[in-house]
Amino acid sequence: MLLTLRDVACLRGDRLLFEAVDLSLAAGEALVVSGPNGIGKSSLLRIAGGLLRPSAGTVARAGRAAWLGEASALDGEYRLGDALTFWAKSDGTTCAAAMAAMGIADLARVPVRYLSTGQRRRAAIARTIANDAPLWLLDEPANGLDREGVERLGAAMAAHRAGGGAILAATHLNLLLDGARDFAFPHAASGSAPTRAPEPRRQGGTA
Repeated sequence: MLLTLRDVACLRGDRLLFEAVDLSLAAGEALVVSGPNGIGKSSLLRIAGGLLRPSAGTVARAGRAAWLGEASALDGEYRLGDALTFWAKSDGTTCAAAMAAMGIADLARVPVRYLSTGQRRRAAIARTIANDAPLWLLDEPANGLDREGVERLGAAMAAHRAGGGAILAATHLNLLLDGARDFAFPHAASGSAPTRAPEPRRQGGTA
């Protein structure tokens, strides 16, 4: 297994976001976490990646994880190619193939600060691809993408899984993730969010 969570709970202040979460991801698998804002989707991903400590339970990862959050983490003063190369070198990889996969190779000489919202999102996804980590943790990955961007994201996720990688994604949008499983947090007025077992997820897309 690339990722295993057992009996995981998360507190935000005095509020219990979720508890008793059990999930696992093997090579080639994908799991999509859904639910309303504030229910704990991002917190679950952060716990899975070791960016946040669980209030209870255990987390086990086999290998590195690549995190895609809201921010691109790319220096606005750098040209895009240089900004992505900086991170790729730190990971011991290269970024040319990742830029081509997201359709931004022709923007390599453009400063990051001049990129549109969609271009920045594509660049952040390219950084995730170039990381070459077996586990991808994607927080709202389709935000800001146009139709072509969503399709390129879908192709990148399919290639990652075909190569033995796994994906844990949190989203309120449909993703092109054929055969992925759903993991939903049921609404709880008390502030706690009991969980249920993952269910099969059908392929979807955006209009």
